[in-house]
Amino acid sequence: MTASSENLQWQQDGVPLIERFAPLARGYDVLFCDVWGVVHNGVAAFAEACAALTRFRETGGTAILITNAPRPDAAVMRILDRLAVPRTAYDAIVSSGDVTRGIVAARLNDSVFHLGPQRDLPIFAGLDVRFARLDEADYVVCSGLFDDTTETPESYRDMLAAMRNRSLFMVCANPDIVVERGEALVYCAGALADAYAALGGDVLYCGKPHAPIYQAALAKAASLRGGTPPPLDHVLAIGDSVRTDLAGAASFGLDCLFVTSALHAEQYGSREAPDVDALNAMFRAANVAPKAIIRGLTW
Repeated sequence: MTASSENLQWQQDGVPLIERFAPLARGYDVLFCDVWGVVHNGVAAFAEACAALTRFRETGGTAILITNAPRPDAAVMRILDRLAVPRTAYDAIVSSGDVTRGIVAARLNDSVFHLGPQRDLPIFAGLDVRFARLDEADYVVCSGLFDDTTETPESYRDMLAAMRNRSLFMVCANPDIVVERGEALVYCAGALADAYAALGGDVLYCGKPHAPIYQAALAKAASLRGGTPPPLDHVLAIGDSVRTDLAGAASFGLDCLFVTSALHAEQYGSREAPDVDALNAMFRAANVAPKAIIRGLTW
């Protein structure tokens, strides 16, 4: 069933809550699986999710991790190693950092101001980039807040206004607004990008829900499966965000499995005991519908 036909069923019946992934997995050859919130919480890996992805691959499926992490795939892999996400759980990684690098590589004649923490500097590794102060830069690459443990988007009111006064173009390397870090929610680059766009600023979003990252993932799947892109109705997206994962999958023509997490918990109860009616109301308000809902990715 395609994403569009699933939307019609959702409008009539509501989205089901499933306990196990295996029965649903049989209908797909490729997974585009979100990372933060599905595979780990920023502190530790989710063992059952990793096991489910491994089992999917053992049945002949291809699992591609598709993430809004503002780092290239090799840097994301090192983080996953530290969090004890086994490499058996995935075939490849496609990140918004990879998409960002492509944009930066095409603008090497321009100077850039990096708005974000130093840990995101691998975005620029190997590129002949000219960094500049905000008052001298030609454009901005935003990968996050300088300190997401103490700052909020409000902390950047004056900086964003100064950028708008100079009509600076912003590349958003991570369209997520917030993510889980352990039990807490922390702001991401998407929150700053949205605030800048609200001021009338020009923003290019490199990750989900926008098409370039899905196109890159589809190309990666083709390279792993004999050179032919899989039909879209054989690809399942998995994620925990309505704004990025679910909306992005729907706009690209993919089915989506929605994993409950802290991101929307105030709207539907909790990850462990979600209110299905509240979830369906949330999907209806966003005019998108997943194939199914699951508390956590469990085979």
